[in-house]
Amino acid sequence: MDKQQLLDSLEKAGFSKEIVTAFSKVPRQEFISREAREMAYNDTALPIGHSQTISQPYTIATMLSLLELKKGQRVLEIGSGSGYVLALLSEMVGEKGQIFGLEVIEGLYEKSKENLIDEDYKNIEVFNKNGSNGFPKKAPFDRILISAALRDIPETIMDQLNEKGGILVAPKGSRFEQDIISIQRNSKTEFEIKKKIHGFLFVPFVD
Repeated sequence: MDKQQLLDSLEKAGFSKEIVTAFSKVPRQEFISREAREMAYNDTALPIGHSQTISQPYTIATMLSLLELKKGQRVLEIGSGSGYVLALLSEMVGEKGQIFGLEVIEGLYEKSKENLIDEDYKNIEVFNKNGSNGFPKKAPFDRILISAALRDIPETIMDQLNEKGGILVAPKGSRFEQDIISIQRNSKTEFEIKKKIHGFLFVPFVD
């Protein structure tokens, strides 16, 4: 599958113009292991080193859709890997938005910084940091994306959502199968599950 075929498949699957445009602008081949570059636009997960993978485009597009992103928002990604999804988020929130990435694996953190500098993303900050407790120093966030599987979503992370409609999207479940879940915060104490989509498999959250 080449890039145009991938874009056509995402469009045919019903994803928004904004999501398809973001995928068209970000060069996926720059964010994966060199030996996998021939497969860069296959709709499949691919290795990025350190026993980690980049999710398949359909899965990423699903999570971006559930985030309901808007221009100018502050977004946190926990488990930002090689920086690919950070770049997609940046395209969707625009120059006035702010993107923060947390990656606990030092080698991936260094690679993601290099990738994002090379591609000239100025509204992204990446930190080599354990994301188990989110990023209270930079909270609140309009959107939070967790890109690794959790059995339970920590309340400390949920509490970092904007109290007026902040949305968190994460894969939740056992090590062998997860649901992608979307949670919206409506007030200081009120959270609602907006959507749950079954049948996904992510790498486990790394502490």
